[in-house]
Amino acid sequence: MGKYQADAEKLLKGVGGKENISAVSHCATRMRFVLNDPAKANEAEIEEIDSVKGMFTNAGQFQVIIGNDVSTFYNDFVAVSGVEGVSKEQSKAAAKQNLNPLQRAIAVLAEIFTPLIPAIIVGGLILGFRNVLEGIQFESLGGTIAESSTFWNGVNSFLWLPGEAIFHFLPVGITWSIAKKMGTTQILGIVLGITLVSPQLLNAYSVASTAAADIPFWDFGFAQVQMIGYQAQVIPAMLAGFLLAYLEIFFRKYIPQSISMIFVPLFSLLPTVIAANVVLGPVGWAIGNWISSIVNTGLTSSISWLFSALFGFLYAPLVITGLHHMTNAIDMQLIADFGSTNLWPMIALSNIAQGSAVLAIIFLHRGNKKEEQVSIPAMISCYLGVTEPAMFGINLKYVYPFVAAMIGSGVAGMFANLMDVRANAIGVGGLPGILAIQAQTWLPFTIAMIIAIIVPFGLTVVFRRKGILNKLDPVNPEEVSVLQTAEGVSIPTQNFEAAGTTAVATANEELFAVADGQIKAITEVNDPVFSQKMMGEGYAIIPDNQKIYSPVNGKVTSVFETKHAIGILSEAGVEVLVHMGLDTVELKGAPFNVLVKEGDQVSPTTQLAEMDLSAVEQAGKQTDVLVVLTNTDKVADFSLSKSGQVQHEEMIGQASINR
Repeated sequence: MGKYQADAEKLLKGVGGKENISAVSHCATRMRFVLNDPAKANEAEIEEIDSVKGMFTNAGQFQVIIGNDVSTFYNDFVAVSGVEGVSKEQSKAAAKQNLNPLQRAIAVLAEIFTPLIPAIIVGGLILGFRNVLEGIQFESLGGTIAESSTFWNGVNSFLWLPGEAIFHFLPVGITWSIAKKMGTTQILGIVLGITLVSPQLLNAYSVASTAAADIPFWDFGFAQVQMIGYQAQVIPAMLAGFLLAYLEIFFRKYIPQSISMIFVPLFSLLPTVIAANVVLGPVGWAIGNWISSIVNTGLTSSISWLFSALFGFLYAPLVITGLHHMTNAIDMQLIADFGSTNLWPMIALSNIAQGSAVLAIIFLHRGNKKEEQVSIPAMISCYLGVTEPAMFGINLKYVYPFVAAMIGSGVAGMFANLMDVRANAIGVGGLPGILAIQAQTWLPFTIAMIIAIIVPFGLTVVFRRKGILNKLDPVNPEEVSVLQTAEGVSIPTQNFEAAGTTAVATANEELFAVADGQIKAITEVNDPVFSQKMMGEGYAIIPDNQKIYSPVNGKVTSVFETKHAIGILSEAGVEVLVHMGLDTVELKGAPFNVLVKEGDQVSPTTQLAEMDLSAVEQAGKQTDVLVVLTNTDKVADFSLSKSGQVQHEEMIGQASINR
């Protein structure tokens, strides 16, 4: 009988039986199911299985978190179910059957824009700074900063260079990202994007002010084609990018490999450039104008108060569904068509509102050290524009702060729109978002931010006191002493006293830096399984070099076949997972060289592995090295004592372990 046979049988029943499984695979920590009918999965029943640490659904996959021993569990599951596993890539392909057309379209948008977001955010910050230099009149200076200082005028002028590169040449990034997503030749995507913004063409920003007779054109005798560029245009670039990718895929099938290097690029790129200038560009421009005009009209019409209130109220739920990725394309199109966007300011306010609801939870649960390890970093990241840790780690868990934040976001968004607050660019969400706002509307946006702080905070407190929409969180806990369960639920201590308790012996486990680099809280990791602590407490380091070391004194218990993860049992009895990179199971071990084997004794001076950082990044993965304490039942307390830059072998924190 396998170690997990009984639990595997329960899980098989919980997911609806063998006939409900379309595909199953596993990664370093979780089982990944594609179910024929996801509604047949009995989550309450699965949650009761001892080996299961949590579950969630993502991109059509039903994922069950097991932990370090997932490979053993998987083998037992295959044995009891008779279901043959597939690779993670095949599982992802099968998962698409559970996505409707809208979800697939949103997934595509997300995959296209996600690699571009860092550049867009940087561009927003640059334009925001230029906004301060050239857009604000200072009475004491007799004008703007740029007008009154030669130095700052030069800085302002110079900063236009990267700003223009990011936003005017956005089509280059889009066509490259599509080629990368489709697995086609990325340099062809870059070349296609350059043809859309070539200096030979009339700049898109000049089209409206140029008489029709003065627009340059190519004359082919039988036809004339206008020479118009597509700077900052989103949809023309997307249409052209997908046509190029599909043509390349098509010609690869039929052109012999011996001549494919010549004719596949030629037959793919040249027709796409022609189509982009003759058909796709004009059609895409028209579609983009139509979409941006509808949004802009809704936000400037007589019922703009309703439109903006609804958008502000519903934006956070859109983040949960993934639909919020559509707003990136809409914002960029609004900026291209109108020179600014009235949509993005409301997104920044929604982030602030979610952070303010968490601030209220910190206030209401003050003294709860365990929860503060999640809530305080989540609040900070929310105010700086990243909402997922706050929403999934705190607000959705209790429900009422999430709703309070939605209401506050709706009120703040309505006020901002009524005051005609607009942004020159997409910037960093949250409090720094003011830098992207047009200077003349800084005051009303500041008031809107205050609304997004006060209303969610106040409503969270009121909902808590009145027991409104209250889930898991007992009312008025300050009236009694409390203990914290593993789920973070406050329980009056007299319940324990009545039942009787026994003292638990604990030991301290010193934790060391797993690599040289920047340390960050696990709640900041861009993976919900880790950031929501479904696997357990821990930390992450963004490494400066390829050397990975042991974070504890102990023994190696497992080395994953894909080499991206190593399990260690510490001397104090903590199960530690060292996970190199995010989603790197897909790389099948290529960037990793593991230097230890099962049974080896290790210490913080022991190098566990080497990770080729450039190879991981070129594969589109993040290089975060995670250290997770997976046997959560033994971890009584966890704290980090270091921040910022750390060196391997440096003690960075400790955990209290129940013996």
